[in-house]
Amino acid sequence: MSRMKTPACFALLILFGFACGCGGGHKANADDAVNAPSAAVIKVTRGNLGDNLEIASEFQPFQEVDVFAKVSGYIQKLNVDYGTHVKQGQVLAVLEIPELQQQLQQDEASVRRSEQDLARAREELNRAQSAYNVAHLTYSRLADVQKSRPELVAQQEIDVAQGKDLEAGAGVSSEKAALSAAEQSLQVAKAALGKDQAMFDYARMTAPFDGVVTQIYAYKGALLPAGTSSNKSDSGLCRLAQNNLLRLVIPVPERAVSEIHAGQSIAVSVSGLNKTFNGKIVRFSDQIDTTTRTMHTEVDVPNPKYELVPGMYASVKIPLHSAANVLTVPIQAIRSVGAGKGAVLVVDANNKIESRDVALGMQSASQVEITSGLRENETVIFGSQGQYKAGELVSPKLVVPSVSE
Repeated sequence: MSRMKTPACFALLILFGFACGCGGGHKANADDAVNAPSAAVIKVTRGNLGDNLEIASEFQPFQEVDVFAKVSGYIQKLNVDYGTHVKQGQVLAVLEIPELQQQLQQDEASVRRSEQDLARAREELNRAQSAYNVAHLTYSRLADVQKSRPELVAQQEIDVAQGKDLEAGAGVSSEKAALSAAEQSLQVAKAALGKDQAMFDYARMTAPFDGVVTQIYAYKGALLPAGTSSNKSDSGLCRLAQNNLLRLVIPVPERAVSEIHAGQSIAVSVSGLNKTFNGKIVRFSDQIDTTTRTMHTEVDVPNPKYELVPGMYASVKIPLHSAANVLTVPIQAIRSVGAGKGAVLVVDANNKIESRDVALGMQSASQVEITSGLRENETVIFGSQGQYKAGELVSPKLVVPSVSE
């Protein structure tokens, strides 16, 4: 009996040991899942990407000039000061120029004298014309009588009448020349008067455009020289800036030159005012500066309320490229391995890590396009990839990264 029980007991012990072994294995797998390291992951999604070029610059007046006097004179009346807003044609100052006033009086007297000389020349021409008419008529009658009745008129009378006729004709020609000279003298006198009058009108210094007086160089009573030379030491009246329209000069990098187009609207952000204004690319040099490898580009920004002031800093975002409904992941999920190539760590359905190569497309400030290697809704590691290995079991924690295009 004892020999028959021994094999049975041994078999029971083997079955018990197998059962215990199997139970220990299940416990180990459960422990591995519980102890797996936590990993931040994100979903591969579709979205729109845009590549923007952001450049900071400062506002400049659309145009800015120093206003000089065209004739030398003393400031008799000053109508502007620092910060005065003026309209085109508005009088900035009035100069006192006594020499020109006297010259104008002389010119006016010369015009009146020339007009009188012209009137007298016309009267003399009329008188000479009348004398010629009488002399010519007398000669013509005597000549006709001589032809029909030669015995009635002496030849001497015919010769005398002919001489008077020629003399009267010469007198008419002379008076016509005198009349022409008088007319030319009148034109010269009027031209001199017009010239001096134009110079005297320059005594009223006016604004060449709508603008703001940003500097004053002279005040009432000061002598302003005529600003007709290139001498920089010549004193002007003021500096005038057109601020209702401002320029924003931006150096566009060479890589973005092909994306710049005249008439393109862009947003202009002014941090000092915490506001965004609408601007338009209006002009560019169409040439690369070989020193900086940039192209001079100007954006016009309307400023009708004068909210903006020249010298303020602003930044512009110029859209360069865009793509719609493409697969995207945050830049933090990609490890670059070359131009247009990257690597990601994919977390599969069993929470195990798989290393996968991907092809990269367009990139924005925070997102990158995946052209191949991933599918929509797959899960990838977000953040540093150095702490994970392919085949490792992880505990995924879905995160939602902030996206700023």
